Amino acid sequence: MAPRQLTVRESGAGRAVAALPGLVNPDKLRHLGPVSDVALRGVPAGSPPMASAAPAARLTLSPMATDFTEETAADAVIESFAKTPDPRLHELLNGLVRHLHAFIRETEPTIAEWERAVEFLTATGQKCDDERQEFILLSDVLGISMLVETINNRTGGATESTVLGPFHVLKSPRRELGDTIDLVGTGTPCVVRGRVLSADGAPLPGAELDVWQANDQGFYDVQQPDVQPRANGRGLFTAAADGSFWFRTIVPSYYPIPADGPVGALLNATKRHPYRPAHIHFIVTAPGHRALTTHIFVAGSPYIESDAVFAVKKSLIKEFTPVDDPEQAARYGLTGPFSLADFDIVLEPAQS
Repeated sequence: MAPRQLTVRESGAGRAVAALPGLVNPDKLRHLGPVSDVALRGVPAGSPPMASAAPAARLTLSPMATDFTEETAADAVIESFAKTPDPRLHELLNGLVRHLHAFIRETEPTIAEWERAVEFLTATGQKCDDERQEFILLSDVLGISMLVETINNRTGGATESTVLGPFHVLKSPRRELGDTIDLVGTGTPCVVRGRVLSADGAPLPGAELDVWQANDQGFYDVQQPDVQPRANGRGLFTAAADGSFWFRTIVPSYYPIPADGPVGALLNATKRHPYRPAHIHFIVTAPGHRALTTHIFVAGSPYIESDAVFAVKKSLIKEFTPVDDPEQAARYGLTGPFSLADFDIVLEPAQS
């Protein structure tokens, strides 16, 4: 049976077109003939009439969605997130959109500048791998990492936190107290010692300290896989019954953050140096307490006043005191002069 023809006006589509002025240009339909004669082919004869399109009164597109202007843009996007079920995600997206749109309105980037920004973020992602996190590095040099750390670690007497950095690995080798994390034997020998305490001064036996640092040339093991043994400068220690810990290492060197990627190009373009002062990283955990990510900085190190990632806090700067005493050296398993650093770590109790 030959299919019959159904006109637009019969189907209700003609009414829908008429109800949407501005969205369909009638001039573009003139070559089809009068609207009443336009046919939809392929509908078998005897089929029930097609459902009518919703009348204009039932259209729910808001003015924000149909008239996207500089003034309404942020509200239009925020409105699109109205049904987000997670209230915190909803809050974060709303704040992000408002601030990003305000930035764009204030700075008025050109299309070329917007494209360059997209290229920069794309390159940042492409630079990331299992050993390197370029996005963390970008967050670091913009001061975002330190701001997030500071907001999330408002302490009342606990050790101050600082950035994680891009070279932390998930599995540092477990070592005994007094072991060395230096597997190469270059640089000035050093002993780091201290206690892990709760905010009330009680020792925290069994606290774990994940420690990592650069070598005396300013490189982490993952940056020199063909030069340094894997896990050089890394160790996972457990505090003794009185909360004490100690380990041997070398005095770390100041060093540049990786500058061979997009973040380095950004520093170059802004005439900023890429250097960090000498430091040792710590992540310290204990049951019933908040985990702490922090550093110990070498007093007097170059760049102590201009850390590229804004991570230096005065309370974390410690003296690495030279010691030339054979008896003390022997006590720590050393045979010559060394440096000694004391670093007590105070953890904040976890909120119930």
